[in-house]
Amino acid sequence: MQHPRTHHLLSAIAILLVAACSSSPPKPEVDYDHQYDFSQVRTIGFYKNSGQVSGDNPLQLSDMQRNRIDDAIRVAVENKGFTFLADASKADMLLTWHLATQHKTDVRSYSSASYGGYGGYGGYRGGYNRYSMYNCWSCSPVHTDVRVTDYTEGTLIVDIIDPKMKQSVWRAVTQSKLKGEKMEHERTAEAAALIFESFPPY
Repeated sequence: MQHPRTHHLLSAIAILLVAACSSSPPKPEVDYDHQYDFSQVRTIGFYKNSGQVSGDNPLQLSDMQRNRIDDAIRVAVENKGFTFLADASKADMLLTWHLATQHKTDVRSYSSASYGGYGGYGGYRGGYNRYSMYNCWSCSPVHTDVRVTDYTEGTLIVDIIDPKMKQSVWRAVTQSKLKGEKMEHERTAEAAALIFESFPPY
C-alpha cells in the first residue's frame, strides 16, 4: 500500500503545469539564442533524458505521470505547426523537460485583538476605555499569531536543443508551489500551450 505522503508528492507534479491555486497557469520566463535560425525547424522529438527530477525533495514520477506531461507538451508543439517524431534521431530539434524541487518554509504573522469572557453583546468582553466609559473591541489587547507552512516549490525547465550543436537554443522556465491535487488533462494542456506560446521566437 502506497504511503499517504508518497501519494501526495506523486500528485504534486501536476501543479507545475496545472497551477492549482490560480485561475490560469503561471506565465513562463523565456530566453533563446537570438542568432539561431528557427525558421528551418520542422520536426521535433523528445531528448532521451527528458523527464528528469532533481532537488532536495525529488518526486518519484510514474510512467503514467511522465506520459501525461509528454502528451500535453506534444500537443502544444503540434498546435504550433511542428511535427513531433517518435524517432528523435530524425528530428530537426530535440525537446527535454526537467523538474527541480526545493523545500521551503512560509512564515506569516497575523495580529488580532483578544475578546470574550463576559458582558456586552453575545458575551463580548472588550477593553475598558477610561475616556469614553465604554468597552471597545479596538481597545482590547492585541496578540500575534504565527503560522508556519512547509511546502515544495517546483521549477519546470523546458529546453529546445539543436542536435548538431548539442546545446540548448530556447528555454522556458516556470515556477509554482506544489500541492497535492489531481492531474487535470484540460489545465495541463492549457499550461503547456502557454509555455510554447512564444515558440518559435519570430
